Amino acid sequence: VQLQASGGGSVQAGGSLRLSCAASGFTLDRNAIGWFRQAPGKAREMVSCISGSDGSTYYRDSVKGRFTVSRENGKNTVYLQMNSLKPEDTAVYYCAADPSMITSQIQREVAYDYWGQGTQVTVSS
Repeated sequence: VQLQASGGGSVQAGGSLRLSCAASGFTLDRNAIGWFRQAPGKAREMVSCISGSDGSTYYRDSVKGRFTVSRENGKNTVYLQMNSLKPEDTAVYYCAADPSMITSQIQREVAYDYWGQGTQVTVSS
């Protein structure tokens, strides 16, 4: 069971990036997928997540209207489209999977059993 986050890079403020979370060894479609980030010196925080049971989504307030999480089940991949990036979005981004199918818990980091390696996102002003 492996998750791999990719798609990070360096962009200027206002730019866009699309992060991908690809799985091997299991299928993502019935897992909740969470996107998290950790900036230097700060705690890891949830950015967004998508339910495995009903497709509902969650975004932290600071990214609402700018980030979109989506699935492409045929590619066993979940995406995080990030638009209008800001310097404060700079962080290492991680994806994680929660296979429980319990939608009420998907906003809790402890629910996630499987984690991918991070991908660096750097936004310059």
